[in-house]
Amino acid sequence: MRGDIPAALAPLERALKLAEPEGYVRMFVDEGTNMAQLLREAATNGIMSDYASKLLTAFGANQSLDEETPHSAAPASGSLIEPLSQRELDILRLFKTELSGPEIAQELVIALSTVRTHTKSIYNKLNVNSRRAAVKRAIELGLI
Repeated sequence: MRGDIPAALAPLERALKLAEPEGYVRMFVDEGTNMAQLLREAATNGIMSDYASKLLTAFGANQSLDEETPHSAAPASGSLIEPLSQRELDILRLFKTELSGPEIAQELVIALSTVRTHTKSIYNKLNVNSRRAAVKRAIELGLI
C-alpha cells in the first residue's frame, strides 16, 4: 500500500511458497487490488510465476490494473477460489447417487452432522444451493 514494491516482494515470495502446496487462493484474492498489482509484479519478476498467474486468473485480474478490481472479485469461470477437500469430493461423488444424507454418512463411516458440514462447505465453494446444482457445477469444472 506504501508503494514499496521491492520490499513487498520478499515476504510475498515466502507466502507464495508456503501457500502453493496447499492450493490457497482465497487468502490472496480477498486482499483486493493491491495484492493483484503485487502478484502481477511478482509474476513479471519471475517470482513463483505459475502460481502467481493462477492467482491472478482467480482474481479476475486479467483486466488492466488501472481498472478498479472489486475487493472480493468472483473467480474466473471454470475455477474455484478455494479447492474442495478430498472428503468433500467423496461426498460430492455420492451426491450423484440417490443416497440420502444418513446413507452417505453410513457409506463414509462419518457422522451425519459431518456430512451436513461438508455439504454446506461444498455449496459455498461451488456457489450453489442444492445437490443437483452442486453435481452439475462439479461436472462443468471437471471435478467428477
